[in-house]
Amino acid sequence: MIERTMKACIAVLALTATMASAFAPAPVNTVARHHARTVSTATPLRMSDKVFDQEAFIAESKTMRLKHLEEQAMFALKIAVENYGNAVFPNALIAGDVVITHLLHRMGYLQSGQAKVMVVDTFHLFPETMEFLREIEDFYGFKAEVFCAEGVPSGDKAAYDKKYGENLWREDIEQYDKVCKVEPFQRGLKTLKADCMINGRTRWQGFERAWIDQFENAPIGGGLAKCNPIAYWTLEDTFDYIAKYQVPHHPLHAKGYPSIGDAKDTIPIPEDGSTRFVNFKFEGDPKPWLDYASERKGRFVGLANKDGSTKTECGIHVAGAERTFDRDLWESGAVKNIASNEEALEIIKSGKEAIIAVYAPWCQFCQGMEEEFAKYAESAGVPVYKFRGDEEREFVSEHLNTKSFPTVNFVKSDGSVVKYDSEARKVEDFANFEKSFQSASV
Repeated sequence: MIERTMKACIAVLALTATMASAFAPAPVNTVARHHARTVSTATPLRMSDKVFDQEAFIAESKTMRLKHLEEQAMFALKIAVENYGNAVFPNALIAGDVVITHLLHRMGYLQSGQAKVMVVDTFHLFPETMEFLREIEDFYGFKAEVFCAEGVPSGDKAAYDKKYGENLWREDIEQYDKVCKVEPFQRGLKTLKADCMINGRTRWQGFERAWIDQFENAPIGGGLAKCNPIAYWTLEDTFDYIAKYQVPHHPLHAKGYPSIGDAKDTIPIPEDGSTRFVNFKFEGDPKPWLDYASERKGRFVGLANKDGSTKTECGIHVAGAERTFDRDLWESGAVKNIASNEEALEIIKSGKEAIIAVYAPWCQFCQGMEEEFAKYAESAGVPVYKFRGDEEREFVSEHLNTKSFPTVNFVKSDGSVVKYDSEARKVEDFANFEKSFQSASV
């Protein structure tokens, strides 16, 4: 019994050796000899004396992969541009976007104007970003359409601060996204009559994007088609491609930034800037950039959504992001609306007493006092008004004592405006504020 078992084991070992020899790499001359004569199953094929060049194999594999990804991306761009009437590329000038810019140029779509390029200036970008835009416009021979916050001239940060406030992003990040990103983004698509939007999102950028395909319907703009030509690229693929073709790229990559957004909340990764992309190659350890979902780690730093969750999206690519509030405040009832600066001045100069609440519909504190202020207005002894001040910062600061929201004012008959300086916002608090002026006039 023991003897039969040992013979069976020897047979299995011989068979294993035969299978291993069959799959062992062999030079061409060895393979030829294999076919010329019968080789005993007990004698494995001899391995080549030549050492396998692993690095050369990896490099060749990368070349093959890039060629496939390039052809795939160009095919998607061809569909986007030639199958639709107005393909628009919102270019954020980050690594993936400069690859797309390069491909659009190679295909002749930038020169012909078949693909339009738009850029959203948030007024909080790094100075290098708009400078880089001018560089690639000259390099590739196209002109981007720049869109910014509504009612503000392009490039005029002072005008933006006057209208919306330089600290809007601190007051309400979602409203900032709406004013500085989502609204101008949508306006740009509408102005350029886009029917297909090209963008550089990839599955490698994180779990929120892990299932995107090369084509999808955009969550904004109804049935607008969205083309993601580099959806299946990793960030390593992107930088490999930039290096291979010497593609012009954002100068902040050389200072440690894997992705570039607003200067106020974008940092290098790692923070010491030890990973950099300089002269078309990496300096330092590239893993902090190239690991899955690491490209955007330096973005939205220190920002949180209203529900307390970590912010990972600017809002442009999120369904419903164009609305940061579902409705205006005091849409019905006794609180009357002031529709313009001129109307507000008329009320102030009318010689009649009034209460004016300066508010922002997205402000949680304004929302919090909505019900009590509405009840107060129903029994108030003077007309009660609301004036939306978040888009008229300079005016409400000058005429209605407003530095933050909400601000409640009593307008006296002599035209002076007195601010309510308490955080108490119940019906009786507003009523007592009004009565204090009646007492003073007696």
